[in-house]
This record gives sequence, C-alpha cells and structure tokens, in this order.
Amino acid sequence: MIDDDKFIIETQSLSRHFGTTQAVESLDLTVREGEIFGLVGPDGAGKTTTIRLLAGLLNITSGSATVAGFDLQRQAEAIKPRIGYMAQQFSLYGDLSVEENLAFFADIYRVSGEERQQRTERLLQFAQLTEFKQRRAVHLSGGMQKKLALACTLIHQPQVLLLDEPTTGVDPVSRREFWDILAELHHDGTTILISTPYMDEAERCQRVGLLYEGRLMMCDQPRRIREMTAGELVEFHVEDWQRTQRILAGLDGVLEVQTYGNVMRIFLDSADKRLPSLEAALRAKKIPYRGLRRKLAGMEEAFVSLIRSVED
Repeated sequence: MIDDDKFIIETQSLSRHFGTTQAVESLDLTVREGEIFGLVGPDGAGKTTTIRLLAGLLNITSGSATVAGFDLQRQAEAIKPRIGYMAQQFSLYGDLSVEENLAFFADIYRVSGEERQQRTERLLQFAQLTEFKQRRAVHLSGGMQKKLALACTLIHQPQVLLLDEPTTGVDPVSRREFWDILAELHHDGTTILISTPYMDEAERCQRVGLLYEGRLMMCDQPRRIREMTAGELVEFHVEDWQRTQRILAGLDGVLEVQTYGNVMRIFLDSADKRLPSLEAALRAKKIPYRGLRRKLAGMEEAFVSLIRSVED
C-alpha cells in the first residue's frame, strides 16, 4: 500500500562527479513508501550511479539524500540493514550452492536460529529454487541466478529494494517470473526502486523517472508520460528504411520519424488528414510497404521522442 504522504527516498540537488564527468547532476527525486518506482534512460544516463548513491556505496559530491529516514551524508552505514541492493552483474559466489549463498548473506545480516531457517525455506520457495538448493550458483541459468541474487537481497527483510537492471540478459519467461516475485513484494508493502532498459517493465511501475546525461528530465505515471507525445502515431514495415526516412521527414504534417529495424513509426499532426499524402509519397517513390496501421504511443516511443526533444 502506497503512503502518498510519506517519502521513503528523497534527494535534493544530489550530485556525483567522477573527475570532470558529471554522472548525476542536481537530482531531485522522491519515492513514496510502498511504491514501485522505475528509473529509465540510455546507457550512461546515471542510473547505476544513482542507485549506488542511494545504497550508500558512493560518496555524495554535493546535495543531500535520505533513505528510510537516514541521511546518506552522515548515516550511510545505518541505512544498509534497511535496504536490499542488487547489482546489475551477478555478484554472488559461484562455487557456493544456492543454500550456502543464502547462509552467507544471513551471516552478514546476523539472521540466525529458527528465524534464519524459516526465512531461508520461504525464500527458496518464493524464488522457486527449493529443488536447486544444492546446486552451485555458477551452474544455474541466468534467470535462476537473478532470482537467487534477489533471494539473498531479501534475507534480512529490507524496507527498500534498490535493483539495478535486474532482468538484463535473461529470457522473457524468467523476466516475467522475476516480476511476479516483485509484484508479491510490492503487495506486502516493500518499496522498490528499479532501473530497467525494458519499456514493458517501466509500464509496471507506479511512476517512472527519465534520466538523461545525469539529470532527471521527466518523472510521472507511465500513462501521463505516454500522453506527452505530440501528434498521432502510425506504423508500417519497409525494407529500405533509410531512404523512407529521408522522404517522409520532409512531408507536411510529419512531426517525427522513429525507426526500429524495418519498422517505421511516424508521428503525424493528424492521421486522417496526412495518411493519404504519406501513402501517395511512398507510391510515387516506388517504396513497397506493408502493415500500415494506427498505433497508440507506448513508453518506448514516448521516451525516444522526449530524449530527441532534449537533444534538439
């Protein structure tokens, strides 16, 4: 349950520089208690640095941040028992079994006795790893490794989960299973901040923040972000997308052209008014196309459009 009046994560002008590189710059961010908040942005946008700052793993260059009521400048160590941090790369011990990895993290967080046994058994079931508990982590599939990493992150029952692209590189079925686990955690009141390159995952978040060159460019509900795109969207398939892009970009009423392989997505000021001239231009240049249809803008198209508007 989200508490709209309580921010469990709050930053003010948070910045982190590496020499002359501004990885995060003047970040003002709030995450409500019990919320699933998504961070998206291109590679190098500052997502990993932001999460590592909030986990107390990096020093703050300037600005401030609080997590679970603790000041990251003065109390970075105090927040660690209250958060669960999962790095982008697999960082568990490959030579240890699933059960031994859980035991190792239980030792770190001083979870012992009957409580330790109960949590271990519950997490093994939760992550669907019970039958693999004796298998070495290095011999698990990519999806199983991700679920084991999450289980280890949860052994001390953190208030806040900080997840850095946790499903990158795993198959679609494993991604869905991972998000089923997150949905249960969210239902139980865990606050989740997750960075992701997948726009379908961004759609699952209550709010999403777009990071670009270390700055927060946009922060809102996915539905509202989709509604920010200008014009009406049409989509079709072509073979020579480069030539098609050059031709269509100069037509009246074309607001933006996006390409995804051989898929063209065109924003028009009015689909009813412009579609006849668009098709006429394609025929005149003898460009074969197929599957022309209107389409509601999704998160992917919205973020590409927003980033381009910043670059322009």
